[in-house]
Amino acid sequence: MTPSVAATVDAACARLVADIADGALVAAMKDTSGAPMALARALIRKGVRDLHLVCVPTGGLFADVLIGAGCVATVEGGGVSLGEFGQAPCFVRAVKSGAVRPLDTTCPAVYAALQAGEKGIPFMPLRGLIGSDILRYRSDYKVVDNPFGATAEGRDPIVLIPAIRPDVALIHAPLADREGNLWVGRDHELRIVAHAAKRTVATVEAIFDGNLMADPLRAAGIIAALYVDAIVLAPRGALLRAMPGLYDEDAAAMAAYVRAAEAPEGFRAWLDRFLGQDEPARRAAE
Repeated sequence: MTPSVAATVDAACARLVADIADGALVAAMKDTSGAPMALARALIRKGVRDLHLVCVPTGGLFADVLIGAGCVATVEGGGVSLGEFGQAPCFVRAVKSGAVRPLDTTCPAVYAALQAGEKGIPFMPLRGLIGSDILRYRSDYKVVDNPFGATAEGRDPIVLIPAIRPDVALIHAPLADREGNLWVGRDHELRIVAHAAKRTVATVEAIFDGNLMADPLRAAGIIAALYVDAIVLAPRGALLRAMPGLYDEDAAAMAAYVRAAEAPEGFRAWLDRFLGQDEPARRAAE
């Protein structure tokens, strides 16, 4: 699979998300692993609605912008936050108004559900939720007795977490090669997401002319092409967030976002500017 290069990044990203239907189960990693903001723009322009967004394991700017734009009906994950910039204003407003249904869980539970999805099994056992309030609100989490026997003290309850198999995983990564291999470096959790998803699409900062699998320094950090359906070159595609090792987040722009998004009309004005952005034409050697 040769990564796509189009006249504009936005045109290429629009093709990546063209098959994402209303109501789709979509997974995306936390912002610090490379927020797929170019894909967020494409989804909003497409006008997709009622997404079930799985934040792996938490959400940030990517989630907040999609929620504010009215693309999301359900948010599942360990939380949505902008870190040092404070609460995610669109998420907070949507939960309070009932516009979005939060499916509260924990970070380990998200990973366990995705691991079940990648293994093709219906559930994954997890012990850490015992005694938490999460179980009061997640009727799909089942507490059963350990089938391998109780302890000397008596019963041995364990929680069964149903598998998550996303319709599509959205990734922004540092590098891909022309064979379709995707280099994610130390963010190995992205492999779990890609393995679990029915489809994986990615934007990348750069295209490598060789075969990344042949590079012993990079091979361990690769999602193999077998699990990647489409790749688009989108330099600086994580902004306003950072791409670790390549560029820092735009702290001033993040602070401005938080101020603007505190009110719906401020978010709408910000969103109009965000949607009006278009990366310059970029071409790579075939």
